[in-house]
Amino acid sequence: MEQFLESDIAEVAKNLGEDAQLFSGKTVLLTGARGFLGRYFVETFAYLNSHVLKQPCTLVGYDNLVAAGDAGAIFPDHPHLRLSKHDVIQPIQWDGGRLDYVIHAAGIASPFYYRAYPLETLEVAVTGTRNMLELARKHGARFTFFSSSEIYGNPDPDHVPTQESYRGNVSCRGPRACYDESKRVGETLCYVFHDKYGTPTTTIRPFNIFGPGMQETDYRVLPNFASRLKAGQPLHLYGVGVQTRTFCYITDALTGFLQVIAKGVPGEAYNIGNPHPEISMLDLVKTIEKVIGKKVEYHVIEYPDSYPADEPMRRCPDIRKAELQLKYHPRISLEEGLRRFFSWSDRAYSSQT
Repeated sequence: MEQFLESDIAEVAKNLGEDAQLFSGKTVLLTGARGFLGRYFVETFAYLNSHVLKQPCTLVGYDNLVAAGDAGAIFPDHPHLRLSKHDVIQPIQWDGGRLDYVIHAAGIASPFYYRAYPLETLEVAVTGTRNMLELARKHGARFTFFSSSEIYGNPDPDHVPTQESYRGNVSCRGPRACYDESKRVGETLCYVFHDKYGTPTTTIRPFNIFGPGMQETDYRVLPNFASRLKAGQPLHLYGVGVQTRTFCYITDALTGFLQVIAKGVPGEAYNIGNPHPEISMLDLVKTIEKVIGKKVEYHVIEYPDSYPADEPMRRCPDIRKAELQLKYHPRISLEEGLRRFFSWSDRAYSSQT
């Protein structure tokens, strides 16, 4: 299955501009290397090595493959890349010499999977984060933790769009708590290591990233929709369909992620996403109809047992901090991102329906 669009990888490199050279000659450790975001990091660093960097960077990637799926199980063969199967709950015995960046992107982010693997979800965000922080501290590396927009929970309407300073409205005893609360603890660990040891940590809070490479079995809204459209089935909207989200296309997300990793202010957290438009699931269906050029049948249904309840009713980032400090500016509109995604999924999902 085609896992990405080559033009998207080139677009990320172009968006980075001179910031890309901050990775020149460096060694990068990446956890979650075969997940949706991890695969994009791998391909982006491979592209930077072959087309952009003055000196190639070395990328060492790890993944336990629990939720990677068929696409993640394929280990690409790129120069200056080493990928291994490893669970970051167990410490990594680093023998790669110099270490400049640690990107902790391992995690179980799909609601379907973290409901099935609640203890593993907790452990990778807590024990795994502690292990990676210890490694970064030992080698003097910059450390970036992938948190989640879900640490805000169901925000008070007065705090939408949501700034990084908002403390959240999260249950510690709900069906989503294993994910939400473990990410909050992971952020606390980053704060402690920065405050106590001076480890240069940054935290990324992604907001609904999408694009080619998302697997049908991920059970998120856009892969769900694409899979059902391909199969000629009506779309399923959970609840009442008025919950809102913003969606950020993968090229904009990767640009922001790499900006945080390379030059984010140590000790700080950054929202990375696209604040426009904040759209309900019902209106998302209408936008998809416009993009694909045909009427779409849908049903509003109760939440299935496999999907954790208590989902936030609104999720929209305030990205002014990243705009001001990092010059981060999303460029791809929702309609353009959907056009690229559905054009890809129409090909990629055909062999799986």
